[in-house]
Amino acid sequence: MEFLTNYGLFLAKALTVVIAIILVISVAAASAQSRQRRDHKGEIQVTVLNEFFEDLQDAIRHSVLSKDQLKELEKEYKKAEKAKKKQKDQTRKKRVFVLDFDGDTKATGVECLAQEITAVLTMAEPRDEVVLRLESPGGQVHAYGLASSQLERFSQKNIPLTVCVDKVAASGGYMMACTAKQIVAAPFAILGSIGVIAELPNFNKILKKYDVDYEIYTAGEFKRTVTMLGENTPEGKKKFVEEIEETHVLFKDLIKRNRPELNIEKVATGEHWYGNQCIERGLVDRIQTSDDYLYEASQNCDVYEVSYEVKKTVADRLGFAVESALGNTLNKLLVALSSKGKNLV
Repeated sequence: MEFLTNYGLFLAKALTVVIAIILVISVAAASAQSRQRRDHKGEIQVTVLNEFFEDLQDAIRHSVLSKDQLKELEKEYKKAEKAKKKQKDQTRKKRVFVLDFDGDTKATGVECLAQEITAVLTMAEPRDEVVLRLESPGGQVHAYGLASSQLERFSQKNIPLTVCVDKVAASGGYMMACTAKQIVAAPFAILGSIGVIAELPNFNKILKKYDVDYEIYTAGEFKRTVTMLGENTPEGKKKFVEEIEETHVLFKDLIKRNRPELNIEKVATGEHWYGNQCIERGLVDRIQTSDDYLYEASQNCDVYEVSYEVKKTVADRLGFAVESALGNTLNKLLVALSSKGKNLV
């Protein structure tokens, strides 16, 4: 029994130290990220996807075709290149700029997206196209409202925007998608969820049970409508629901402005649908994966993948390495404790 007591004390001390170290690293990482935002220490990375697709094709060809067949293909390729050079009135190809947005509930990627859009706008022309590979289950209204506003910068410059959804673009994700001239979705991608939700636990009854008073002082009748700890009044609840409804109206107005042919009242029920079902409801324009869409584009266009990468400092890399090491240590510790528990029983 004494062994177990000592072991428990040791474990508590060890966990305290680990938690303290994680907190220090988290603060340092947050500080480093804040400095990076202020200093704009990032850079635009551009990848030519035509070359990427050609490399894939060459790898298969060299494994499947014979030497004679490869020589014949090489001759055809050289002839095609000569023919292009002889065209005196040859104009440049259409450019397709590819962006990615993998959204969380706070749409934290919007800062990088804004930089990517700014970079593309310095080169793109109305005859070009921007493709956004979008994945997002939605989240905070104001955050996704900003993300949608960033995408609308393309329409303001008359540059066509295509949004490709392979997995999910729901709620705030669909808010972003609807700003596009064309929405392309995979057959089983999830889209829709045009609605607004707010969940709020209330602990007032528990506080009353233990004779704890919770008071709120405000200036303005509806400065605070509902709260987690105070007693929510019927008037406050009613006002809160009104605010949710107003947000829903703004959401629907945005969609109607960008997709006027859509029967908004029929689809703005908060439901979501799969890609094939979305075609029937007018939520998307085409069923196809983003890989297929971009490969087709690469046959006649110059396709560029654009991303904004924030440079990681030595402190960031060290913090990430330490955090990973601590995570592995904690996992091993939990496994060890689990096995020891079984033996003790």
